Amino acid sequence: MPSQPPEFVTLVSSDGFEFIVRRESACVAGTIRRMLDTTSNFAEAISGRCVFENINGSVLEKVCEYLYYNEKNKDVKDVQDMDVPPELCLELLMAADYLNGMYVGVFLGWCAYSTPV
Repeated sequence: MPSQPPEFVTLVSSDGFEFIVRRESACVAGTIRRMLDTTSNFAEAISGRCVFENINGSVLEKVCEYLYYNEKNKDVKDVQDMDVPPELCLELLMAADYLNGMYVGVFLGWCAYSTPV
């Protein structure tokens, strides 16, 4: 009988910052969901640890914040925008694209509000 996967997983940035997040929240991102798929033989699925060599700590922190924000507000209408520093917008868009399944359009909206005209 297969054991249940752990409730929490660790996401590691390129500069070594580690974020422990709920598996269910992390799996909103398609790339992470596939990495942690227990039917795969991926090292990440076995260890519960995903290392992102192309995402730095400040960006991965905002991604983790979004994962929880998304879970908290998934059934809510008229959700207030997250605060996104303008200097992170481009990197967040690239991370969202890489993580496949994160709502790139949502990040575009946040960046539009955060970027001075």
